Amino acid sequence: MDLSHPLSLDILCARLAERRGRPIRLHPLPREAAESGVCGLWVGTDTVDYVFYEDRTTPLHREHIVLHELGHILFDHHSLDGEENDGRAPVILGRTNYTTRQEREAEMLASMIRVRIRTSGPRHPRLAAAPRGALARLESAMGYERDVRDGG
Repeated sequence: MDLSHPLSLDILCARLAERRGRPIRLHPLPREAAESGVCGLWVGTDTVDYVFYEDRTTPLHREHIVLHELGHILFDHHSLDGEENDGRAPVILGRTNYTTRQEREAEMLASMIRVRIRTSGPRHPRLAAAPRGALARLESAMGYERDVRDGG
């Protein structure tokens, strides 16, 4: 997978969609799912991959949730418990904790890709917002530089 610069969530989704031969659609989670404790969900079908994310959180957290679900896609995870399905049912993975190997893998990859994106360029416009206040100061202290073109 090409993770070279420039890299953004849009570019990553486009590259992954091309590699898989089907589009990736990003959607906010339905309120009921979010209230049940799920903050991210991947539903993979033969024709499209749906990635759902908690919408009532910070832009930074939304981006990380999407990257986590993309991590499941990149690792080719296929079930909640790590066992392969029979290939006929859609893949459905919901993010609620990090107790399984698959969850830890997806979380680590999300963190690594996020660092790459933050140092590369703009994020997905539906998920992005210029950080203000404490978040902006924290990012500055950690060495993240905001591009003036994306509001920073």
